[in-house]
Amino acid sequence: MKRVLSLPPRVPKIALLLVAGIVWGFAGVKILSIGIPDMVSTWVWPALNLAVAAAVFLLFFFLIFRRMVRKHRGRIMGYDPEKVFLLAFFDWKGYLIMGFMMTFGIVLRGLQVVPPLYLGTFYTGLGSSLAGAGACFLLDFVKELMARRKQIARL
Repeated sequence: MKRVLSLPPRVPKIALLLVAGIVWGFAGVKILSIGIPDMVSTWVWPALNLAVAAAVFLLFFFLIFRRMVRKHRGRIMGYDPEKVFLLAFFDWKGYLIMGFMMTFGIVLRGLQVVPPLYLGTFYTGLGSSLAGAGACFLLDFVKELMARRKQIARL
């Protein structure tokens, strides 16, 4: 029998929160695994580097990623059908931004125009904020799951 290649499965829309949490968390950990060794191996003033990394975290998390999590959560939970396409945890702009960020990061590291200390410090803050966004998606998933369980228990 010949198998036909099919699109990824449709999943309950709350599963998209889980997928988004895993994707963003993985991206954050990956960026941290690049940034922390670069920062630690070349730092002269650890307190200053950690303060700059914390500032980058605060800027990216509170000005960009936290807003993005809310926007995507609202879009995901607003889908009409209960089951949606597995990769619909991002809209087309989200995929475009992710692709741009990955490409820019790879090119920036490849050109070696920014010293490892500065790039590592920046990556540490950025990776932390990405991991934080992943944690927010995972928390939203757990909250939604618990709300659904309570709703079922009342029936």
